[in-house]
Amino acid sequence: MVEEVIYMDNETRSQIRNLAEKVAKGRSMELVEDLIETVMGFGEDNASVADLKLFNRALRELRTAARVFGKFPDRKKITVFGSARLALDTEECKLATAFAARMAEHDYMVITGGGDGIMGAAQQGAGAENSFGLNIRLPFEQPANIIIDGDPKLILFRYFFTRKLVFVKDTDAFALFPGGFGTMDEGFEVLTLMQTGKSQIVPIIFFDKPDGYYWESWRRFICNDLLSKGLISESDLNLFIITHDIDVATAEIQKFYSNFHSYRWVHERMVIRIQRRISDKALADINRRFAHLLIEGEIIQTSALVEEKDTPELQDMPRIVLIPGKRDFGMLRLLIDAINAADI
Repeated sequence: MVEEVIYMDNETRSQIRNLAEKVAKGRSMELVEDLIETVMGFGEDNASVADLKLFNRALRELRTAARVFGKFPDRKKITVFGSARLALDTEECKLATAFAARMAEHDYMVITGGGDGIMGAAQQGAGAENSFGLNIRLPFEQPANIIIDGDPKLILFRYFFTRKLVFVKDTDAFALFPGGFGTMDEGFEVLTLMQTGKSQIVPIIFFDKPDGYYWESWRRFICNDLLSKGLISESDLNLFIITHDIDVATAEIQKFYSNFHSYRWVHERMVIRIQRRISDKALADINRRFAHLLIEGEIIQTSALVEEKDTPELQDMPRIVLIPGKRDFGMLRLLIDAINAADI
């Protein structure tokens, strides 16, 4: 394993700390200091000009996105993926428009790739004031749709990997409509990240028109060619639903956040923040149903852990704490559903 080694004298480290202290405080200052040291390390490594350009542009894109999204920290967001080639008068686009409008009514903001087709339809439904566009610079120009074009929440990316990171980092749910290679790529990436625990578990909804079979055909491939050969686990199917109904999709997202708020890992412990304490009886039932997930101990209900002092805004929320194996995130999705359904 290659370890990061940065050779830096004490004077240089002191100068870096002084720079960091000018723009940040506390833990943020420490991380800014670490970022500066990493950048200096590229110089020590004699990184090529091509690499330096790539790293610089990627970091600038991420900073721009963080600044744009940082203005809306308290609004939940849903990312909508789908084809740019479908006309607005198709059933799929009409469904995307109606669904995005419904989510905006529930105070969600909508994130799309900023192009036409499903993306433009979703932003038409949500309205520019409730929309983000994450457009990508391509060899064949993909112009922004007329809803988000010129809006300060439209971000232009050079790289797919930074754009994908922002899609995943800043969303509370995903809705995927029929699309081409790009939609397939985005859908499989989201599933892979959740299946492996590399991103937060959130609702994933595969949407199609009432008489459509796009995602049912996809699911048959998943079951017949992946699940049957043991290439995925049956519990992985818990990570998503397929629907043709806006009411079903909306209810799925609303239910997911009915008591669950978020979670984090504190060493080996999964700390689930909830809005209201669940009853002792409900906790005992959850322990019976999900004991197989644990590698030690039991599922407990408690207050914020000492290690969570870096999120003071969440200190008053109750916690569900457990030590699970980190191999079955599909079952952890079911655990969240059980917490949401539990008696208070």
